[in-house]
Amino acid sequence: MTGMPTDRTRRRVLQAGAGTLLAGLAGCRLARGPADGGESRLRITLSGQALMTHTLCADPYAGLEDVVAELHRGDAVFTGLEAPVRTARSGSPTREGMFLHVAPPEVPGCLREMGFNVVALANNHAWDLGTEGILATRESVAAAGLAMAGTGRNLAQASAPGILEIAPRVALVAMATGKIAEGAAATATRAGVNEVRMTGEQLHAEDVDRNLAAIEAAASQADYVIVYLSNHQWGEDKATTKPWARSFARQCVDAGGDVFVAHGAPLLHGIELYRGRPLFHCLGSLVFHSRTPPGYYPPEVWESVIVHCDFAGGRLLGLTVVPVLLNERGDDPERHLQTRGRPRLATGVDRRRILERLSALGAALGTSLGPDGVLVLGTGV
Repeated sequence: MTGMPTDRTRRRVLQAGAGTLLAGLAGCRLARGPADGGESRLRITLSGQALMTHTLCADPYAGLEDVVAELHRGDAVFTGLEAPVRTARSGSPTREGMFLHVAPPEVPGCLREMGFNVVALANNHAWDLGTEGILATRESVAAAGLAMAGTGRNLAQASAPGILEIAPRVALVAMATGKIAEGAAATATRAGVNEVRMTGEQLHAEDVDRNLAAIEAAASQADYVIVYLSNHQWGEDKATTKPWARSFARQCVDAGGDVFVAHGAPLLHGIELYRGRPLFHCLGSLVFHSRTPPGYYPPEVWESVIVHCDFAGGRLLGLTVVPVLLNERGDDPERHLQTRGRPRLATGVDRRRILERLSALGAALGTSLGPDGVLVLGTGV
């Protein structure tokens, strides 16, 4: 299942949606006018994963408004939720210590308030509150009005695309590979994660075929398809994009994906273009409420980006990268864990450093990122 993308009928409907900012902010999503030729435009905005265990919206800080305003520049705004949501229906923790991740019940609503409207749930922490937690998280995310994919009450639902009902219509197919605990993967009769198993450097053909079929189905249901992989198959070198990962991302585009995005490392990897489609091999974290001690991760883990991908008529028109800086140490020393890992738009030397590093990473994959954060189209294969 590695042939040409499925043919799809592109809708030409102008989308002008309104977004709600945090209390005290004013603004709305940018209305997309017609591109050359009359096709309506769509901006797909992507960020690093959201490991949010303390609700940002209930604890605003200097710099949050700028991040929210940037997210609201998108039409379809995507992240991966890296923690199950604790509700009355959630189960007991399946792990303990500093790598148990749990989001309070207000987090899905906060994500919506920040501008997100499509969320991947497949990752190695989705099962941190057990099977009941997977189902409770889906209920909570749905109640917040977010489109979602990557988990489900069975394997069929976990593999199925989630649909964001805007115009043009956007679909999400989400999956995870690596560090999926025993009992966490969805089966025909058990709720869980849409897992892509791996042996050595080889993905299991059965799982690959199932997800490529899901991408083809998504392409028949929507105008644009986001494909997501939570990837923890990095081995000892988290900073290098493995050949199998590049190959699989290309398969996903061949099946009908318009954007491929991964999280998991958790640090930035390079941007690649394939057949005019962007591949983001890792976008790091937008919110990183890690409970690890300072110095546990290299400094690059606390750097990320927001990316705007502009499309019209099924064609990528442009791609702009907005650097983001996270604080490793809490803003409030008395509340270190609650106030660390917060995103702010990077400025000055921080902005230049992140763009230069991401440009160097992309150059190794055949792409060229300008000093203004704009990806030069026409590169890649």
